[in-house]
Amino acid sequence: MRGVTNRLIPLYAIGAFLAFTLSQAGMVVHWKRQGGARGKMAVNGIGAVATGLTLMVVLASKFMEGAWMTALLVPAIIYGMMRVKRHYTRIYKETAEAKPLDVTNLEEPIVVIPMDRWNRMTEKAMRFALVLSTDIRVLHVDCDEEPSALCSIWEEKIATPLRGTALPQPQLVILKSHFRFIINPLVHYILELEKVHPTRKVTVLVPELVVRHWWENVLHNQRVQVLKVILLLRGNQRIVVVNIPWYLNPR
Repeated sequence: MRGVTNRLIPLYAIGAFLAFTLSQAGMVVHWKRQGGARGKMAVNGIGAVATGLTLMVVLASKFMEGAWMTALLVPAIIYGMMRVKRHYTRIYKETAEAKPLDVTNLEEPIVVIPMDRWNRMTEKAMRFALVLSTDIRVLHVDCDEEPSALCSIWEEKIATPLRGTALPQPQLVILKSHFRFIINPLVHYILELEKVHPTRKVTVLVPELVVRHWWENVLHNQRVQVLKVILLLRGNQRIVVVNIPWYLNPR
């Protein structure tokens, strides 16, 4: 109830005259692109100069009374919009391709499955991998000196059911981590695998639990999210991350 409305006048004046100046200058550019219409371009040019001079006078005289806020915010907003436009333009130019589909140098990918334990989620990822490629690497980070549980059941649960079929035999890769790091050994192996095979894509199948409530996401998939972000940041066009969702049944 005790607001001083007079202090809003500098903000309004600068915003209004800045809008007038930009609109008139924009019309000058418009008429110039159209070709001709010099009379209209001259009228809009005079208007832009007049409102621009008024803007400078108001800005100089009311700068310490609050005009500095508009003087800082408006250029910052304009600069941000220009950066956004430049970003979208760069993406459009980089991804635009008019040539026909390139069907050369097509090789099956190397499929990588990070696997902590054997369960229904990792089984779903394995079944999907078997129809994607014949080169499947199962990565297991062994943080302990004792043989891991996955190693002990590998023959029974995975290797034996695949024998006698035409399906490929996956390769179990044990990554040692004496400092109990999980993400670093996985990322290092995947990036090195990409370097060793410069002509093939590396497809990383990531089993991920899909929960019913948003707050349950805090309890699950933290390592999965970190792994995907690091691979997206440090990888390139030949590393493909595929989510293998497991939808939790409702109660």
